[in-house]
Amino acid sequence: MLEELFFEIGIVLVIAAVLSMVVYRLRQPLIIAYILTGIIAGPSLLALTDSPEVFEAMSQIGVAFLLFTVGLGLNWKSVKDVGGIALATGVGQVLFTSVCGFVIGLLLGFDALTSAYLGIAFSFSSTIIIVKLLMDKEDLDTLYGRISVGFLLVQDFIAMLILLGLSSVGTGASLQTVLVTTILKAIILVPVFWFISTKVLPPTLKYVARSQELLFIFAVAWCFLVAGVLVYFGFGIEIGALIAGITLSSSVYYREINARVRPLRDFFLVIFFIVLGTRLGVDSLSATWIPSIVFSLFILFCNPLIALFIMRLLGYHPRTGFLCGTTVAQISEFSFIVLIVGTSLGHLDSSILGLATTVGIITIAASSYLIEHNERIFQSLHSLFRWLEPHMTLSSEERRQRPVVPVLLFGFHRTGAELLSTLKQLKQPYTVVDFDPLAVRELAELGEPALYGDAADENFLEEIKADKSRLIISTIPDLVISIALLSYLSRQKFTGVVVVSVHSDEDAKRCYALGATYVIVPPVLSGKKFSEMLKKSKTTKRSWQRLVKKQATF
Repeated sequence: MLEELFFEIGIVLVIAAVLSMVVYRLRQPLIIAYILTGIIAGPSLLALTDSPEVFEAMSQIGVAFLLFTVGLGLNWKSVKDVGGIALATGVGQVLFTSVCGFVIGLLLGFDALTSAYLGIAFSFSSTIIIVKLLMDKEDLDTLYGRISVGFLLVQDFIAMLILLGLSSVGTGASLQTVLVTTILKAIILVPVFWFISTKVLPPTLKYVARSQELLFIFAVAWCFLVAGVLVYFGFGIEIGALIAGITLSSSVYYREINARVRPLRDFFLVIFFIVLGTRLGVDSLSATWIPSIVFSLFILFCNPLIALFIMRLLGYHPRTGFLCGTTVAQISEFSFIVLIVGTSLGHLDSSILGLATTVGIITIAASSYLIEHNERIFQSLHSLFRWLEPHMTLSSEERRQRPVVPVLLFGFHRTGAELLSTLKQLKQPYTVVDFDPLAVRELAELGEPALYGDAADENFLEEIKADKSRLIISTIPDLVISIALLSYLSRQKFTGVVVVSVHSDEDAKRCYALGATYVIVPPVLSGKKFSEMLKKSKTTKRSWQRLVKKQATF
């Protein structure tokens, strides 16, 4: 038995490795290779997995570790910052998609109950897939990344409520009883975990952090303990692992824990996506290909537009809305669960699972590519969304009279916030620019000069006379934005200091070639360290050039 299991895991991983090399060569997300591995090794083709329960358990561990690391990256302040927009977008997108999906189902000839199931099931997007892709892109901590994770978690919560309702139908219990019981459990557990995270964990972590190995095993044990407790009380593994991570997120050791758990997480996540692929059989594709294509096109194109318009109504820039929208262009594991429950209750025909299988294959593969290249796609479609952009209504005379701001800071989140106190010490007028309306509102309440705008929008840069400033700092680690800003300043023959941010050394080289005075690579250079450099170099270009020479990478 053990030898057979070892062989199964080994051959599946070998297939995954070979396909991953091919997919990497084609510059596609590796998730596609993992899902294809599952399809090939699954029951519909080679049937190499005779121990599905073992693979299923390993995949659940991968899900737990993924959401545990997501929780480590969250803190109560960041949850509060994006909570409102996440709730509004998550609920709004589920409602709009459910209604549209219901209408599409009716038009395709399905009965009302089946159409309702399809509309609701296809309104959920996969938190696990999206978080993995955002982590791979290092976009999890960006504005759109934080908002996306927020409303995906809202979707998961809605899905759990729906599953609770369906389970009450199956057991005969009233929905009201199930909901009241769940809420009472939450009321009891939340204060308990808050007390533990603030009073018990800090001294415990201080002790276990004396040994990195001890810190690692404690973190893994804590993840399993909290998840197990919440499962016992009727909640999912996903919620338990997420809360376990959040309880450790305020610790000074959260980065070390994250780094230690990451390799373990990545291995089990590979198994998760392979298991997902085994469920996406190819035997029933021909019977439902027309509805599958229609629903897939709706999810791939209409879901992002729905999210974009909802976020625009809430005051966000269309670029942020588009990037967030690309994260809802696929169906979720909850979609399959909802349809499976509906089938077991006798509400749906089993052929509906074949339809969901086809939609899952198409949307997961296509959305992986969409998220991987979402910035470039938006740039190519930028002209189509200009009518949605906020426009400054200054006349030609008002533009001429508008004062030049010597120092411009683009991006207030984290690094920008750390730089603000240093900018004040420069004793020069400054303005903070951000396209997060909440950040602009927060700055205004603090009495700080702030503008709502996009650093990649040339019209906006022209309005604020960015080319006349002496020092421009962009803390937004986005290559597309950095290139757009540098290109504009180059055409305007900008002579001041311009500092931009990117994710990698390779991107930094491109920015230096376009005329950047200095490039921040966040994993290498913290906001605090850059703040110290800013105090020394200020707006003197020669001082910054000396710092560039010290960057051994370049």
